[in-house]
Amino acid sequence: MAGAGAAGYLWSRDPHLPGQALPFCPWRRLTGLQCPGCGGTRMAYDLLHGDLAAAWHDNAALLLVLPLVAWLYATWLRHGLAGRRRRLRLGPRGSAVVLALAALWTVGRNLL
Repeated sequence: MAGAGAAGYLWSRDPHLPGQALPFCPWRRLTGLQCPGCGGTRMAYDLLHGDLAAAWHDNAALLLVLPLVAWLYATWLRHGLAGRRRRLRLGPRGSAVVLALAALWTVGRNLL
């Protein structure tokens, strides 16, 4: 329910325009550099409005990860509805891969 409310609010606010009452990135405010999630609000707005090219421009990495997140959520929901618990177990190697990819994305997007 909260997600639908947030999507409805975002639908009516264009984060590409200044002066919108939307969250900001503290990392970008402090350093001037984009974090791995910067552009996520703009990307979500563009997806809500069906503009895939603009969403790609805002944050390509998050856009590529969305299908995996949706699959993980659907799996978690399916197991939960069946009365089983499913926990995401990433482990040290998986965590290192995720952190390395996030670091590479951060460096790459700030150099380009």
